[in-house]
Amino acid sequence: MRLIEQEMLQAINDKVIWTKDNTEVTYYTSHNLSHIRLHGHHIAVYDHAKLELIPNLDTLATWPTVTTKSRLRALGVNVYTRKGITYVNDKEVA
Repeated sequence: MRLIEQEMLQAINDKVIWTKDNTEVTYYTSHNLSHIRLHGHHIAVYDHAKLELIPNLDTLATWPTVTTKSRLRALGVNVYTRKGITYVNDKEVA
């Protein structure tokens, strides 16, 4: 795991606002949610109350880049590409 991804995870755990290079975490106290962005595009939200990560599949479908997938993997998402098709939890991302 890359250092930037470790720092991203720490920011989520610490419930803080954090930015480095192309990655950003914004914590919303009122909803107890952390929003994760890559190049300004929303890639996931972490619900601290439910301890649940929700990847943004629309963003992944639009930008299935190596970096997007790497950030999501660091967050615990089972994402991969096979024969040019991107999958999350063995389901094709449309």
